[in-house]
Amino acid sequence: MNIETIYQKFLECSSVCIDTRKISKNTMFFALKGDNFNGNTFAKQALENGAKWAIIDDKSYAHINGTILVENTLNTLQLLATHHRKTLNIPIIALTGSNGKTTTKELINSVLSTQYNTTATIGNLNNHIGVPLTLLAMNKTTEIGIVEMGANHKKEIETLCNIVLPDYGLITNFGKAHLEGFGGFEGVIQGKSEMYVHLKNHHKTIFANTDDDLQVKQIGHYNKIFSFGNKQSDVYLTFLEAKPNVRIKYQNQILTSNLTGTYNFTNIAYSVAVGAYFKISTENIKKAIKSYIPKNNRSQIINKGTSEIILDAYNANPTSMKAALSNFFKYDNDKKVLILGDMFELGTSSKEEHQKIVDYISEHFQGKTFLVGMHFFQTKTNRSFLKFKSFESLKDGINLNLDNTLVLIKGSRGMALERVLEII
Repeated sequence: MNIETIYQKFLECSSVCIDTRKISKNTMFFALKGDNFNGNTFAKQALENGAKWAIIDDKSYAHINGTILVENTLNTLQLLATHHRKTLNIPIIALTGSNGKTTTKELINSVLSTQYNTTATIGNLNNHIGVPLTLLAMNKTTEIGIVEMGANHKKEIETLCNIVLPDYGLITNFGKAHLEGFGGFEGVIQGKSEMYVHLKNHHKTIFANTDDDLQVKQIGHYNKIFSFGNKQSDVYLTFLEAKPNVRIKYQNQILTSNLTGTYNFTNIAYSVAVGAYFKISTENIKKAIKSYIPKNNRSQIINKGTSEIILDAYNANPTSMKAALSNFFKYDNDKKVLILGDMFELGTSSKEEHQKIVDYISEHFQGKTFLVGMHFFQTKTNRSFLKFKSFESLKDGINLNLDNTLVLIKGSRGMALERVLEII
């Protein structure tokens, strides 16, 4: 069955779903396959639960009424998303980067939604499955789409751009994330820059940070850009402070956020620049920045008794870890505690990068430091850091008086260090 015919059936449906537990009436179910599951086996259940159609790629299930047999279910999902995107004919902003993608996406959505009907990536559904689902969630009421793209190997951003066909794009930064998959930091730059390559090849607009030399180098002499940064840029912003919350100056207005950390300045700046490009009023930009509340363990400020906890445990890599530490060390509190978890997906650089973080802490911080995970456990230091091989051993060994204490909790997603909140 060709994609146009499937698209007509998609238009009969209320939504798209890949999980039978979330089936709603008249949805279109895609029977995706993974290493440990075969969605084809759930086609009958999906239809019984209310799905109007079930897209399958295993002919042994084609006898079930309501199924549509295709060669490859995932490929069909992606092709359908691109077909839908072309039909909608709306501006779509795509973004990627090593750090801050989701926060930047949420801020941009907050700003644009003050004057436009937007559809944005939900959470961090930013891969080869999540991106098509985001596109297919857009409808005739959507005026601007915002699509987050994640990657841990080269060619992934290229693939996602070919699905989305963005009109605008940005890269938050190049950092030491997913070094194992990208083959090192230079691989990260090349992989993320596939966004720029696509935009240039299709003569689309780049939102550019002119204060980031790496970004400027990758953009080169391409002139279809809308920039922020220095006074020669389209949008000029002044960083004021990041303690406890990031504040910036824009068009003689003070924008106050609920985000902490100097590293969040760029995330906010991107949203201001995008807002300015789409003619969002300064007052609405100001309100949108103020209204955004970080969640999902990203730069959250949590008050517990007389103490304040910076929970930044959604993910970590050497770049984001050092940025968070640098910001933390600038606080004036007399009593500060670090609780850090391992950074994953660093490949052969893992030992070196964990040691660099430990050395950085040793040089700049005298407070109590808890290091959790085998990578940090194997580092060397002259300081009496408290090291634990696992969260379980931390749970058994932690003993803290948190009166009037500032705490930073940060680690990779696999460490799930938000669990620390339950034991301190």
